Amino acid sequence: MKLYEALARDISESILSGALQPGDRLPSVRKTSASRGVSPATVFEAYYTLEAQGLVQARERSGYFVSVSAERLPPEPDTASRPAEDALPLAMSERVFDLLETTMRRDVVPFGSAFPSPLLFPLARLARLMSTSVQQLDPWASVDDLTPGNARLRRQLSLRYLIDGMTVHADEIVVTNGALEALNLCLMAVARPGDAVLIESPAFYASLQAIERQGLEAIAVPTHPRDGMDLAAAERALERHRPKACWLMTNFQNPLGSLMPDEKKRDLVRLLARYQVPLIEDDVFGELYFGDKRPLPAKAFDTEGLVMHCSSFSKCLAPGYRVGWVAAGRFTRQVARQKLASTLTTCAPAQGALALYLEKGGYDRHLRLLRHQLAAQQAVFMDAVRRHFPEGTRVTRPKGGYLLWLELPGAADALALHAAALAEGISVAPGPIFSPQPGFENCLRLNYGHLWDARAEQALATLGRIVHAQIKT
Repeated sequence: MKLYEALARDISESILSGALQPGDRLPSVRKTSASRGVSPATVFEAYYTLEAQGLVQARERSGYFVSVSAERLPPEPDTASRPAEDALPLAMSERVFDLLETTMRRDVVPFGSAFPSPLLFPLARLARLMSTSVQQLDPWASVDDLTPGNARLRRQLSLRYLIDGMTVHADEIVVTNGALEALNLCLMAVARPGDAVLIESPAFYASLQAIERQGLEAIAVPTHPRDGMDLAAAERALERHRPKACWLMTNFQNPLGSLMPDEKKRDLVRLLARYQVPLIEDDVFGELYFGDKRPLPAKAFDTEGLVMHCSSFSKCLAPGYRVGWVAAGRFTRQVARQKLASTLTTCAPAQGALALYLEKGGYDRHLRLLRHQLAAQQAVFMDAVRRHFPEGTRVTRPKGGYLLWLELPGAADALALHAAALAEGISVAPGPIFSPQPGFENCLRLNYGHLWDARAEQALATLGRIVHAQIKT
C-alpha cells in the first residue's frame, strides 16, 4: 500500500467508525505532514482520495472537512428495471425538446441539464490556442483533413488509447461534431428503417431521439443502477429480435450513473460477437472517474472490430467546441461516408486548438482537478438530498460523472414535479423522458456538475418540499 493510500485508509476508518463526525475539520496539510512524517504531496493525495470517495470536502481557504459518513447517505436503488420485451416505435422528441428549452435559460437552476458548469473548464487557455491554431492553419488541411478530421488530433487520440492499453490506429478515428454526431453516424452506418436496436432501460434520451428519427425500433433491456445491462436478458433479446445494433453506455451511464465491471464488459463484447451485432459505445463520461484508474471501455475487449467507441471533449474539456470522435473499427469506412454525406467536416480551428492542448500537456492535470471538484460536489449534493428529501428516497452513488438518479417514495410524480419546479425557476430531468414506454414516473435525474452555492442549496430544499407535498396528498 502506498503512503497516501495508508493515510487515506486510516482517516476513512475514523470517519466510518464515527470518531470523526460530519463537519469536523481535518488537520491541515502541514500538520498532518509533520505528524505522519510524509511529504505535503502525500497528504494532498490522501485528501484527494477521500474527496473522490465522498467522505471529505474542500472548502475554499478553510481546508478539508468531513462531509457525511456512508451510513448516513440515502439508500441506493437496488433493483434492475423491468421493461417490456417487445420492440417499440418511439415518439420522444416533443417531450425532450420541452426539457432542453428549460435548461438553456441562465435564470433557471440547471439540475435538469446534461452538461456540467462551463466554469469548470480552461476556456481562456483554449481560446489562446484557438488563435494560435488559426494562425498556423495549413490551407491544404481543409482538403487533407476534410472528413476524417485533423491528423494531429487523431494522432493524439490514438496515443491516449495506447496509454489505456488499446491499439487504435489514427486511421480508424473519425472526428465529429460532438459525440452525438458520432453516435448517429454509427447508427446510420449499420441500421436501416424498420430495424431494431438494443438499448438500456432507462436510456439517454438522445439515443431514443436518434432511433426515432431514423425510423428504427427500440428493444429496452433490464438495467441495474450499479452495474448496467442485464446480459442474460440481452441474450434473450438478441435471440428473439435479431437487432442490427446495440447502443449503450458502459461507464457512468446516463441517467443511472452505473459502471459496468470489466469482466461484464468482456462478456458483453463476446456475447455481441457471437451474434455479430455491432456495439455503439457512448463513453463521454469515461474520463470523469473518481477512482485511481480510468475504467476501460468495452472497446478494450474488442478483437473483431465490432465496437464503435464514441466520445468527445464536451463533458471534460471544451463544451461548446463540439468536437467528438469515433474509433469505428471495421465500420470506419461506412461511418466516414455517412459523415461525408451529412456534415462533411468538423470545425478546423476547434480541432487545431484541441490538438495543440493535448500536445502541450496539461490535459491530465486539468482532468484530475475536474474529477476532484465533481467528487466533492457529489458528496455535498447527496448530503443535501438526505436532508431535504423525504425518507424512502433512494439515490445512486456513481463512481464518476456528474449525474444522480433518484427514486422517489410514495405517490411522487416526476412530470408534475418538473412542472412545479420550473415554476420556481428550477429544472429537473423527469424519469419518463428516459424510456420508450411508460415507466420511471417516480424517478428524477439531477445534475450536480454546477458549482454548489446558496442558490443550489435553496433550489434542492424547494424540490424536497414539493416531493413532501406530493406524497402527502
